Amino acid sequence: MAFDFEMIKSVYARMPERVEAARKVLGRPMTLAEKILYAHLYENPVKQAFERGKSYVDFAPDRVAMQDATAQMALLQFMTAGRDKVAVPSTVHCDHLIQAKIGAKADLEEAMSKNKEVYDFLASVSNKYGIGFWKPGAGIIHQVVLENYAFPGGMMIGTDSHTPNAGGLGMIAIGVGGADAVDVMAGMPWELKMPKLIGVKLTGKMNGWTSAKDVILKVAGILTVKGGTDAIVEYFGEGADSLSCTGKGTICNMGAEIGATTSIFAYDDKMKAYLQSTGRADVAAEADKIREYLRPDPEVYANPEKYYDQIIEINLSELEPHINGPFTPDLAWPLSKFAQAVKENNWPAKLEVGLIGSCTNSSYEDLTRAASLAKQAVDKKLKVKAEFTITPGSEQVRYTAERDGILDTFSKIGGVVLANACGPCIGQWSRHIDDPNRKNSIITSFNRNFKARNDGYASTHAFVASPEIVTAFAIAGDLTFNPITDTLTNENGEQVKLDEPQGIELPTKGFAVEDAGYVPPAEDGSKVQVIVSPTSERLQLLQPFPAWEGTDLKGLKLLIKVKGKCTTDHISMAGPWLKYRGHLDNISNNLLIGAVNAFNGEANKVKNQLTGQYDEVPKVQRAYKAAGIGSIVVGDENYGEGSSREHAAMEPRHLGVRAILVKSFARIHETNLKKQGMLALTFENPADYDKIQEDDTIDILGLTTFTEGVPLTIVLHHKDGSKEEIKAKHSYNAQQIEWFKAGSALNLMGKLMAKK
Repeated sequence: MAFDFEMIKSVYARMPERVEAARKVLGRPMTLAEKILYAHLYENPVKQAFERGKSYVDFAPDRVAMQDATAQMALLQFMTAGRDKVAVPSTVHCDHLIQAKIGAKADLEEAMSKNKEVYDFLASVSNKYGIGFWKPGAGIIHQVVLENYAFPGGMMIGTDSHTPNAGGLGMIAIGVGGADAVDVMAGMPWELKMPKLIGVKLTGKMNGWTSAKDVILKVAGILTVKGGTDAIVEYFGEGADSLSCTGKGTICNMGAEIGATTSIFAYDDKMKAYLQSTGRADVAAEADKIREYLRPDPEVYANPEKYYDQIIEINLSELEPHINGPFTPDLAWPLSKFAQAVKENNWPAKLEVGLIGSCTNSSYEDLTRAASLAKQAVDKKLKVKAEFTITPGSEQVRYTAERDGILDTFSKIGGVVLANACGPCIGQWSRHIDDPNRKNSIITSFNRNFKARNDGYASTHAFVASPEIVTAFAIAGDLTFNPITDTLTNENGEQVKLDEPQGIELPTKGFAVEDAGYVPPAEDGSKVQVIVSPTSERLQLLQPFPAWEGTDLKGLKLLIKVKGKCTTDHISMAGPWLKYRGHLDNISNNLLIGAVNAFNGEANKVKNQLTGQYDEVPKVQRAYKAAGIGSIVVGDENYGEGSSREHAAMEPRHLGVRAILVKSFARIHETNLKKQGMLALTFENPADYDKIQEDDTIDILGLTTFTEGVPLTIVLHHKDGSKEEIKAKHSYNAQQIEWFKAGSALNLMGKLMAKK
């Protein structure tokens, strides 16, 4: 029987009635996303229609998933919530802290030793509060969720931006910060702005070298990194139904790169087959009973432009393989134009490493398609010119692939199998390179390729493609190679051509595994002790943030005016800093060290207005905090894009930053700032960004009458004695204003719990 089967049955039992009630209120047919959203309202039956992109809505998700790097802070917060057990099924997955160095076995052993304190904490806190625990090596959170927990029509939140991977199984799955997870685990409503809807109509059928990855690579090129903000992307059409379930998951996973709230596909026979293959025929049987409620209404298919805010149409029969990058996941190149782009932009054509796997492309089907090319390399006597690594998504996928000879095929071309973990995708890669400052190129089947993300080196040009394209390029060792048209010289001096990759959607002998890595929690966790050493460098119990003082904020110093792209990697780097994810004070030493200062074009070098000297961002901010002076961060467009990591919001809050003022925010980061009691503000006139000067002292006025929809006034006191007033917009509603006043959403929850 599937995990939490009774919960799934109860969701399906009430879904038809709730959808019918919502259809009456809306007075029209419904998309799939709308059906799931309205069926998961915190208060039912539905009483009103909500306005997309404007109405804040309270939801009741079915479950919560957390990866180890974010789970630490989420569970440290949950421990203060006053509950004996989580209110909904929840899981922790140990996948982020394993560094890729040598190979799976050695890397896992080192991680178990290095991270013992953190793993012991996560295991014990999971055991105490009724949370399922997936051990290190069990797999990457999103693949494990797809294999075990995702179900059509369900709703889940997860403390990782790629949680939408579960949309491949027809689930509304949304990446959030830890404070949101705490709300749901504590049985409180979870708030989300009702998303807009982008419909992607897929026609035709893929063939040849094209894969599901190419769909989202093309969509990213169309919508850009912020084109999906505050929207759900819903894929539909006969082309959508033709894609494998894991292929759908790939597309939904990388929807995070366009800023989408989530992405989703409708329930179909491909999902049914995947559920049956992964031991969940019982879930498939229940889903079949309400299939019409797990798909858009027929009228939506007939006239999609009436029901979606935006429509994109892609013909899969004509879709080319794509390669995106470097340095941003939305710079999309069709394969036929990529070689020219490499030459014209003077990108290093020599490929040094090809990496396949990760949470985006680590399915059995992905590995078989890549392995079919590896086998060709052996049979056609081709020497692989680049390093080549493989990251299986889960122990189940790894074990099955080993059983079926797939991993052995990779080893014959020099492929190195890494641990079932995130590894190089998130910067957990101890890369071997002769000169880290030398311009070089890598290509991955991952999802993100921000500068320095994979190996920590800003000189590395990282490109993103499907596993089969990555494998072909690794064989050639040349980014100007086109496997569809070009030949390679083999060991005998002959010209040989790679044939189209061939894949197997689901293992013919079924999935198998000896130890999946799951540890169930104690039936009664009351006697379980969760110990955090007061001298630990990696874990630190949290103290509540101070409540708002009840006045306008005056005399704030400008900490940094950020120029250009500022992702959560720039605000709170991963890589070596992951080890401090459970220790707020220690990890705060990486605050904004990757952000570029608009006044000098340098990273981690800002002016300390108290001394007039330049220093590292965290050091300057600690000086302001020690002096009892608040500060403000000014940023550019789509500030905080990328990961869901709430550390990027908690660190400035901990160190005394009072407000973030930017041209625009990424959705998750804006919410995280609000949850932690920060002011998340946007310029009413984006051109006012240029008015901010390096030595400014800044006031924020209007907080004593802080009201939904009413802008605040920003007063800039310049060094020459002059001053300017500008307006700052905000998206706070009445509830979120209370978070600010209380000092954080968690503080407010504590007050509410105390009253019960």
